[in-house]
Amino acid sequence: MIEPLLPDPGWMAGPGGCPGSYCRRDIVDGIRYLVHNGCVWRALPADLPHWRTVWGYVHDWHESGVTARMHDQLRELAGRHRQPTAAIIDSQSVKAADAVGKDSRGYDAAKKTEGRKRHLAVDRMGLILAIAVTAASVQDRDGARPLLWKLAAASRTVTLIWADGGYAGKLVTWATSTLRRAVQIVKRPDNLHTFTALPRRWVVERTFGWIMKHRGCVRDYERLPDHHETYLCWSMIQVMAARLACHQAPAPHTPAQALAPPGATAVRTRLQAA
Repeated sequence: MIEPLLPDPGWMAGPGGCPGSYCRRDIVDGIRYLVHNGCVWRALPADLPHWRTVWGYVHDWHESGVTARMHDQLRELAGRHRQPTAAIIDSQSVKAADAVGKDSRGYDAAKKTEGRKRHLAVDRMGLILAIAVTAASVQDRDGARPLLWKLAAASRTVTLIWADGGYAGKLVTWATSTLRRAVQIVKRPDNLHTFTALPRRWVVERTFGWIMKHRGCVRDYERLPDHHETYLCWSMIQVMAARLACHQAPAPHTPAQALAPPGATAVRTRLQAA
């Protein structure tokens, strides 16, 4: 599913350069292993390419936009509509490792989490449309502004955005006057004292659940926020690729007679005759 979306093996070499000597499948397997298992770079298995090689591909694909384009193309294949008209936004605070600098980390007093906050905009199927990573101390309504800017640039057809009560206030007016987007607040009932899946809001919460199944995204280990966005994209690439692979045409069924040992047909005939 991913191979047709990857660039040509010689794209990094440039004019007159030598194309890469590693199989792109091995490079992708190394990235998937790192994101899914959450190991350090130097702990990549020995049968995969060297960790510096894998890191170089991750960095180059991120800088050139290959990862983002591959993610968007898979979303168009796996999504219900290629051009969605509505989105759901929400945020999630995660702890940050010691490699994360003080300039991009903070403390979320509501969640009692010290680290970073990732803001997502997803379509009605839960597939990511835009990502923004900020310090955990940034309020939801403040972090939603760069997120909505990215959403407006990536999906111009989105005109309706659902959000929770944390985004109420000036953000609604700003989105209407500046971006020409309607932000509709889905409030939690005051008399609700048990868990209930609220309309529209449960979709983005499910997306966070998909991401948290990848151990590399449970915490933020990256020095730069952009690199964490790349790993979020790779986690969703794995989810969408697995979903698309399930809908491919199944392999031709092998008849049971072909799998039976020699003499089994004669024995079955005698048993039926008896």
